Amino acid sequence: MSDRRATTDDSWVPDACTLPTAEKPLRLAEFDQLFRAAVRSADRLSPQHLRLQLDGAEQVEETARDLTARESSCCSFLAFDIARPGPESLTLDIRVPAAHVDVLDALAERATSVQVQT
Repeated sequence: MSDRRATTDDSWVPDACTLPTAEKPLRLAEFDQLFRAAVRSADRLSPQHLRLQLDGAEQVEETARDLTARESSCCSFLAFDIARPGPESLTLDIRVPAAHVDVLDALAERATSVQVQT
């Protein structure tokens, strides 16, 4: 397992995010927990598209759907799509417009810095 730790620094979160400032560290911690527990691989399909392969457990899907729905409500520029291509696999696609590639860069960094090493 990597000994790199994701920071709770939210300086990369754009002003377009309407989540109250006090809640941002909590939301980052929720993403870190999901990434740490469930991310199996991360593929950057384009500068504006990140695909995460997640553990296929039902609870992971429930958590991912809840978290991404809440995130979409405050950061409307983030587009999330969760799919189950097989019984044991789950994918989380994250897309952003060109103006927010830096946000996707930061999410990709967080996902890979805390992911479970298989």
